[in-house]
Amino acid sequence: MQSYHDFVRQSFEFPPPGFQVMDDELYFHGINLMELIETYKTPLRFTYLPIISQKIQDARDFFHKAFKKHDYKGDYTYCYCTKSSHFKHILVEVLKNKVQLETSSAFDLPMIEALYRGGYLDKDILVVCNGFKDYEYKQGIVDLVHDGFTNIIPVLDNKEELNFYQSEIDQPCNLGIRLATEEPPDFNFYTSRLGIREDDILDFYQSRLADHPHFKVTMLHFFVHTGISDSPFFWNELRKFVNLYCRFRKINPHLTKLDIGGGMPFRNSLEFDFDYAYVIDEVVKTIKEICADHEVPEPDLLTEFGSYTVAESSGTLFKVLGRKQQNDREKWLMIDGSLISMLPDVWALNRKFMLMPINNWENGYEKVFIGGITCDSDDYYNQEANLDAIYMPKTRKVQYMGFFHTGAYQEVLSGVGGLHHCLMPDPKHVLVTLNPDGSRRTHVLHEEQNSKQVLKILGYTDPGI
Repeated sequence: MQSYHDFVRQSFEFPPPGFQVMDDELYFHGINLMELIETYKTPLRFTYLPIISQKIQDARDFFHKAFKKHDYKGDYTYCYCTKSSHFKHILVEVLKNKVQLETSSAFDLPMIEALYRGGYLDKDILVVCNGFKDYEYKQGIVDLVHDGFTNIIPVLDNKEELNFYQSEIDQPCNLGIRLATEEPPDFNFYTSRLGIREDDILDFYQSRLADHPHFKVTMLHFFVHTGISDSPFFWNELRKFVNLYCRFRKINPHLTKLDIGGGMPFRNSLEFDFDYAYVIDEVVKTIKEICADHEVPEPDLLTEFGSYTVAESSGTLFKVLGRKQQNDREKWLMIDGSLISMLPDVWALNRKFMLMPINNWENGYEKVFIGGITCDSDDYYNQEANLDAIYMPKTRKVQYMGFFHTGAYQEVLSGVGGLHHCLMPDPKHVLVTLNPDGSRRTHVLHEEQNSKQVLKILGYTDPGI
């Protein structure tokens, strides 16, 4: 029978970047995953930090090459979208690359202050403050401005937000305005709930901000729900956005920045074929051409890449606890964790991640379903992004598998250290990084959650209850 390894090589361009099969086992960027499992057991999350720096440098290279090709006159700024992963080890790695930051809630701002006190950033870092802002968020922005952070840019999500800053800030401060974009045709509503309508932006600027003594609108921002993609919808929205920038620039000479948002895709399947260089080249070319048509200066470009930055740095590893043949066609591999609690986007958004076995690559293969350990009927994984099925090695040996490129959102959405569906414990999380000499070192970020910790959260150790 054909081996699983041969089946994958004949079906896809295998191995994808960062993966290698040696001696019947899977390696991730040179990390022997079976050794990691033997040392730390499963279920196990791991993060390999050098991937983050590599992704940042890759994106910068794509933009710089496009700028050079098209003689683009503006600058490029890479912002990291903190909501993708707020953890200190992630931000420290990100900031090694001299990137700027984009925030989305009040709790981001104390994090920025903590990073400043730790010496990881300076007060001249650009912080793009996005999102609908409650009182605490707006007050936190004002506090940073008063504390000497010189590059804070609150992005106005609605016209009323300006009132708060006018009452609290009496010094020069740059502002951004977010455009309310149209949603894809198959979405549940037509226009994003975030941002200000296109028809209102120019009138709002002229009536409230054109001659303001303290505030200058220096940035226009947009974000398309589908992210940056090679699709008619994205290109149409981008052209509308750049045309708005050009009309705005003609009445506002301070407008020099165009924030094209985030949503750059990451590799989520073995058939992933997104052409980063082509799409970024087309973005730069489109912006330059529209600006030339309007005879306005080309803007400095900003992006807010979150998932793209961190997703491919992490994986989640499981052991097959049992095999169940439920009927003639459905065979289940039951794993020692929960997809609902550990990879919540699988359950909530039907999102797919790269799934591969860790061992037994030279065995035959079979079609299977992956079942989580909870009692919930939705705790399963039944197909890959480009296939209507999952194939795994056919074996009675001990089998391990990994979901890869899971570093964006999954930890935060699953609630590290909190309660989970069916009281599934948090898995152990291991950090893998490099020593100065290039050798790898591992560090346990946190151990697997135990029953005492869960009982404490539930109130069973509180004598007052």
